[in-house]
Amino acid sequence: MADVVRVLSNTANLPLTGIRVLDASTFIAGPSCAATLAEFGADVIKVEHPVGGDPLRNLGTDSGTGAGSLLWLNEGRNKRSVTLNLKSARGSEMFRDMAAKSDVVIENFRPGTFDKWGLSYETLRAANKGLIMLKVSGYGQDGPYRDLPGFARIAHAVSGLSHLTGSVDGAPLTPGSTSLADYMSALYGVIGIMMALRSRDGTGQGQMVDVALYESVFRALDEIAPAHAMNGTVRGRQGIHTINACPHGHFKCTDDKWVAIACTNDKMFARLSVAMGQPDLATSQWYQTVQSRIDDEDTVNGIVQKWTGSLSQAEVQMVCNTGDVPCGAVMSITDIAKDPHYAARKTLTDMMVEGIGPLPFPSPLPRLSETPGQLNSLGPHLGASNLDIYGDLLGLSEADLAQLSRDGVI
Repeated sequence: MADVVRVLSNTANLPLTGIRVLDASTFIAGPSCAATLAEFGADVIKVEHPVGGDPLRNLGTDSGTGAGSLLWLNEGRNKRSVTLNLKSARGSEMFRDMAAKSDVVIENFRPGTFDKWGLSYETLRAANKGLIMLKVSGYGQDGPYRDLPGFARIAHAVSGLSHLTGSVDGAPLTPGSTSLADYMSALYGVIGIMMALRSRDGTGQGQMVDVALYESVFRALDEIAPAHAMNGTVRGRQGIHTINACPHGHFKCTDDKWVAIACTNDKMFARLSVAMGQPDLATSQWYQTVQSRIDDEDTVNGIVQKWTGSLSQAEVQMVCNTGDVPCGAVMSITDIAKDPHYAARKTLTDMMVEGIGPLPFPSPLPRLSETPGQLNSLGPHLGASNLDIYGDLLGLSEADLAQLSRDGVI
């Protein structure tokens, strides 16, 4: 079955054109990082085990294309797939040969695994001093937890995010997506690789980028660490509101839909008070400042809830938007699919999926004015580029590949 593709665009002028990436990672963090690089012109070679490939192919909804799940089609975007058993001596040798001709290697096995296979950064760098290697793991490459298995859900817990998520008196909850830490780490991986490439431009030297899932999440928890050190503050779960501003949370409307309202300073609260038809609230000694509102947050949130509960979601949005009050609908994917702003921004790109037709996938980010990223193809079939890549890059013949296949190397 042929790979599902859209008409290929010209990638000659994209920022990462000429950069070769070996993506030996699995599941989400590493593959998502590599996908972003591929959107901006990098030649990403997805290196997968001959039996089954990246387990991401079987995670989520089966696409029915034979290539794998919809999640795989998304995170395998713009990549070429080869099969290779890195545990075998010949497979390890072939990977070293490819790394010697590449700019970036991405892996997210448990620390020490690549070393055991003869693929340590020191070994790979010996043949390619400019090589950049991204290592993604649950806890990083050192520290007492380095050898423990780590996934996004574990990272949410260890980072402190799960402790903050949920109802005030309820259990700690998953923060929306079980894969949040993976996608955050993917972005830090991209940043690390780009900075390492920039450094290499001046020094000619590559370096290793060490990304830990828990650290990517912890970095987003604003002042939680210094506030604890200074005052002993232990922030707890805030439910539908937050600790640093008021009103700043989710409010139910008369049609059982919800809105998010964010008044992070006194001017915004003054605008909201006018919008609600209660301008005196903003000048009252009880609610005039951020701290006074936080001190009596139940009352303030109750006033706002009473107001939103008398209007529909659309009516609340209209009044707030007219009054320049930060407000947005709490949207489900059904809402997103028909939202005019998503459509106008082309936040989703329709791609043809064999046997199904067009399906929407997230468009490349970030947006560059002169060299925007491209979504040219979805995740390929396992080993679809074995002949092209091993022939062009390593000079192997079809007979060589047939023997390697019989030997279980590819």
